[in-house]
Amino acid sequence: MTTNEEMLGRADVNDLEAILSITSKDVDELVHAVKDNADALFTWNYEKGERPALNKLYEKAKGAQWNGETDLPWETPVDIEMVVANAPRDQDSDPVFVAAQRPGQPLHNWGQKEWDQLIIESQNWTMSQFMHGEQGALVCTAKIVETVPWIDAKYYAATQVMDEARHVEVFAKYLDTKMNGHYPLNAHLGMQIMVEGLALAAFGFMHQLTEEPLLKKLLRYVMSDEARHVAFGVLSLKEYYAELTDAEMLERQQFAFEAAVRMRDRFLQQEVWDRMGVDVRTMVRLQLENQGDKNEDPFQQLLFSKIVPNCKKLGLLDRNDGWLRTKFGEMGVIQFEDWVDTGEEYEAMSLEALAAESA
Repeated sequence: MTTNEEMLGRADVNDLEAILSITSKDVDELVHAVKDNADALFTWNYEKGERPALNKLYEKAKGAQWNGETDLPWETPVDIEMVVANAPRDQDSDPVFVAAQRPGQPLHNWGQKEWDQLIIESQNWTMSQFMHGEQGALVCTAKIVETVPWIDAKYYAATQVMDEARHVEVFAKYLDTKMNGHYPLNAHLGMQIMVEGLALAAFGFMHQLTEEPLLKKLLRYVMSDEARHVAFGVLSLKEYYAELTDAEMLERQQFAFEAAVRMRDRFLQQEVWDRMGVDVRTMVRLQLENQGDKNEDPFQQLLFSKIVPNCKKLGLLDRNDGWLRTKFGEMGVIQFEDWVDTGEEYEAMSLEALAAESA
């Protein structure tokens, strides 16, 4: 597959009809099956520490476990009115909202009540997708334990299974006990480098914005785990990718591009507009038309500032005559290639760093 139509099912990355045609078909299901055909790999080489960087990460992970029930102050009352009052107001500066408030557009007659409700619904939606994504990471990490060939990687991946279970637990508890439940899974929610990088960026963005103390602490704990997860992906895949042929690398470049587009599509938050009684088609069209050539949305900038450097460190940008570099250039995100990759920054997000911040 080499064309957008073959990879994405549409020739134009911003094809409105194609984006809206992807919907969740199992909203009311409690169990959803996904088939895979991955082999479970055993190794009879139990020599711990043959890969020192992975062994160091495993040792760090063992000492970085935290308890979602006892380490977070769940007794903290969550004041939704305070959350709304402290949230940034960008309806008069964001080009999407400016366009949506023009006469005849969906948000033209909105007052303070509607803007306040949008803040609540957007936070609920965002955290709901965090929760669903963490379950995806939980399942995928369990598969990583099965499929990696090295004992050091299996040891580390086992700690990540526990991390992901804890993340699902705390997001579900926050949504159910401090907010009003959760949104269903977004159809575009697609793991290690791409989705974990997305998670780290998303948690960091919300951590910067929120003044709600329980959520702020919850996110900071989760971020300490997520940075370590992405570091594992960078460490383990860098060695593996170095041995791949151009054809095998092209498959991974195409996957990275498709995943980046799907994640961009996810943040059009169609479900929020629908719940707010806003015409979804018009709002998504306005979002696509007003995103700009340089992807000026602050959250998407933060997202790609994690993903692009990690892809560069893995050699994905420049193999096959710079195929992925060209695609990221077309998306307006290649400018992030020299930002710090997560393999280098996870120490700064550790529990030790968190303790120092709190002191």
